[in-house]
Amino acid sequence: MTTFTYSSKFPETFVFGVAAASAQIEGAAFADGKGESVWDHFARIPGKVVGGDNLDVACDHYNRFDEDFALMASLGVKHYRLSIAWPRIYPKGDDQLNQAGLDFYHRLFASMAKHGITPWVTMFHWDLPQALEEKGGWTSRATADAFRIYADTIVKAFSGVVKNWITLNEIRCFTVLGYGTGTKAPGRKESDAVVNQTYHVALLCHGHGVAAVRAHGGPGARVGLTDNCDVAVPVTETPADIAAAKAWFSDKNAHILGAIHGKGYSEYYLQREGANAPAWEAGDFDLISQPTDFLGLNIYTATYIRAASGAAFPRGYEALKLPANYPRADSVWLNMIPQAIYWAPRMCQELYEHKSIYITENGCGYDVEPVENGEVIDLHRRDYVRNHLREVHRAISDGVPIDGYFLWSFIDNYEWEDGYARRFGIVHCDFKTQVRTPKLSARYYSRVMQERKIL
Repeated sequence: MTTFTYSSKFPETFVFGVAAASAQIEGAAFADGKGESVWDHFARIPGKVVGGDNLDVACDHYNRFDEDFALMASLGVKHYRLSIAWPRIYPKGDDQLNQAGLDFYHRLFASMAKHGITPWVTMFHWDLPQALEEKGGWTSRATADAFRIYADTIVKAFSGVVKNWITLNEIRCFTVLGYGTGTKAPGRKESDAVVNQTYHVALLCHGHGVAAVRAHGGPGARVGLTDNCDVAVPVTETPADIAAAKAWFSDKNAHILGAIHGKGYSEYYLQREGANAPAWEAGDFDLISQPTDFLGLNIYTATYIRAASGAAFPRGYEALKLPANYPRADSVWLNMIPQAIYWAPRMCQELYEHKSIYITENGCGYDVEPVENGEVIDLHRRDYVRNHLREVHRAISDGVPIDGYFLWSFIDNYEWEDGYARRFGIVHCDFKTQVRTPKLSARYYSRVMQERKIL
């Protein structure tokens, strides 16, 4: 009898890891001199967060990081993407340093080293100091000036142990969702012109982050941006639909990836936005468009695109609406489109010539995942991870330079406006007892990391 096997070995240099963010897991929201973040503030506004949940305790990682890293190590995790809490370092966002904050991360990185885990550090993952928000937040260039000081400080402090740096996480989320729709902190609803300006201030911060690593990162230091780009998947993998999807992708990402790699805003983008286009100063794009070492992509879902013609489709593409019963996670925005993780990196390579890409987040959130008989049978998450890894493997086989994959998230945590109701972790957290229980997906991913292939 012939035995058929799916050959799915990943390159020996391919990085497997897990990810989390400071605000979502640390807790200790006001301990040891930490200042209030926009999320600490937002969570206390009635009706903004499911259940009125706040970040005060979260997963208590601030006090339990050593046991969490021991658990990671037991699962075979060797790479962990985390973030530093800006308000823990500069409580008011100004130049008044909180040494206790630096000391905490020194202890954390020492624990990671003890457990054989390499840090991948995000400088900013949404927890802006509230004091800076009260001075304008992401609408003000003063925030970029404050970020420059912060970035220089943390890179200098941790250059001996951190070599993989990410400047910002998901510019779209803390700008348009924070200042446009108001669904995320700080919860403002501003004009398109104001929102477009927040994009530009964020790009300036990205530039300052890159400059900090170049100046202070030391030998071997690398830096990139993590972007949650709008992803296009061609309805058919034919030349016409692929070209249409690429055109849609370029248009939708013109204000972030397009601006960075185009060394300025494109004529198409400026004409599209008209009077709402962002203002910039001479020299801004010398800072913003500095070369990086890799691109991080957070990939969860996508939009299906097909070629179209006629007056209704002047750009040559049509974005299709999903049917009401299209499969999705409990997160209403998280439609199941595994091909997203193939097409986003491929288009970034083809449009922007990236030579190294990491999937810095990929995962799914569900509301009901009980511990029964000591385990959580989250087969839906196992299926999600396996299907997406198959598309990653396919992309690598097609020559797309994907060098790593970080599963979101290591542990159930504070899921922003959804509070503790939604669970993304491969480790279950009982938020009342703080007991950790690895789920079936954790055991599955552990085997994948160990054998370096899809199982």
